[in-house]
Amino acid sequence: MLSRIESGSYDPLSADSREARLSRSLSGTNLERAGDYNLRTVLQAIRLKRSTTRVEIARMTGLTAPTIANITGRLVDMGLVRISGRKQGGRGQPALQLEVEPDGAFGIGLNIDRDHLTLVTLDLAGAVRSRVTREIAFALPQDVVAFVQDELDAAIAAGGIDRARVLGVGVAIPDELGAIALPHQPAGYEAWNDTNLSTLLGDTLVWPIHCDNDAASAALGEAEYGSAFDNPSFFYLLISAGLGGGVVIDRSYHRGATARSGEIGLMPDATAGTKGATIQDTVSVSALLARLEDADCDVPAVADLAAATGTAGDVVDRWLLDAVRSLMPPMVAINCLLNPDAVLIGGRLPVPLIERLSAALSDALRVLKLPARAHVMPAVMAQDAPAIGAAILPFLDHLLPSDSILIQAGR
Repeated sequence: MLSRIESGSYDPLSADSREARLSRSLSGTNLERAGDYNLRTVLQAIRLKRSTTRVEIARMTGLTAPTIANITGRLVDMGLVRISGRKQGGRGQPALQLEVEPDGAFGIGLNIDRDHLTLVTLDLAGAVRSRVTREIAFALPQDVVAFVQDELDAAIAAGGIDRARVLGVGVAIPDELGAIALPHQPAGYEAWNDTNLSTLLGDTLVWPIHCDNDAASAALGEAEYGSAFDNPSFFYLLISAGLGGGVVIDRSYHRGATARSGEIGLMPDATAGTKGATIQDTVSVSALLARLEDADCDVPAVADLAAATGTAGDVVDRWLLDAVRSLMPPMVAINCLLNPDAVLIGGRLPVPLIERLSAALSDALRVLKLPARAHVMPAVMAQDAPAIGAAILPFLDHLLPSDSILIQAGR
C-alpha cells in the first residue's frame, strides 16, 4: 500500500482502497482474553458490509477460519445476525451470505438542546425506526422528563421496537448547557449545571443511560453510519443553537486530554471586531435568528430559513458571508494541523443552507496556498445527527468494537 501511495497511483476512493481501510479498522486479535472484542469486530464487519461471507470476514479481520465460524454461529444464535442465502459463482459449494438482523438490537437516542428536544429509535442496521421532535426554547429538566414520558411509548410502538432488545438510551447534550449564555436564555436555566441526567431520567427509563456531548455524538454517528469509509478522518461541524465540533481520526473519535476537543464554537473570533467575541456568536442558529429579530423580520421556523426572501433573505445571505469569515481561521488550522479527509457540516440548519455554506467555505479555502485542503460537505446525517449518534452509544457499549474494549482485551 505504501508503494502505491508514493508512486501516486493510490486512489483513496477506489474499491480496493475502501476494502483496505475497512480491514485496518476491523483487525481482530487471537489473544485468549479478547473473545468479546473479536465478537464485536466480526459483528461490525458484517454490519458495515451489509452482506458478506465468512471468507470475506476472515480476510478483513485477520482472524482464523475456525474462529470466524465459531463467532458467526454465536451471533446467529444471539439473534444479531441472520443467514440470507448463498453467494453464487466460483468453485465448490456456494458460501453462506451473512447479514445483520435489524431487529436484533435497538438503541434509543435523546438530544437535549436549547431550542428543541428530539427522540429517535435506531435498529442494529442503523435505520431510524421512529422520530419525534418538540420545538421548545430552553427546556428545563422537568420539561425533558415530561417530553420523554409523553413520547417514549408512542415512539417505541411506531418503530416496532422490542423492548426486551433495547440496549440502552443515549443522551446527547451540549457541554455547559446552563453556563454558556445565548440570546433569550431565561432565568433558572442554570439548573442544568447541577442536573445528573441518569438521576433525572432514571425513574422514566428502565434501560442503562449513556451520556455524551452533542457534537461528539453527531461525529460518532457519522463515523458509524455515515461517510467514514470514504472519509475516515474528518472534522464534524455541528451548527445548532450553539456551535460544536468533533474530531474523528481513522474512524475513532479523539476526545483530547480533558475530553474537550473540537470546541470550535468557543474559539475567540478575531475577525468579528468585538472584544471577547467567539465563533459561535456568529456561526449558530441562535445568532442567525437574533439577526432576523434585529432586522424586524418575521422570524421563520428553522426549517424554513432556506426559503427566506426579501429582507429576511438578505439577512440570511449576510449571515452566510459572516459565517465564512468567522470560520476561515479555524478551517485553515484544521486543514494544516489535522489534515483530515473532510470537514462535514451538520446540525439544525436546513440542508440547502448547509450546502451553500459548504460551497462558500470550499471556494474561500481554494484561493489560499495551503499544504492540503479537505473537502467541505454536508454530513450524511446532517439532520438529527446528535440524536442518532446518541442512539448509537448503547451499541458501542454493548456490541460494537471500541478502543476501551480493545485495551481491556490486552491487544
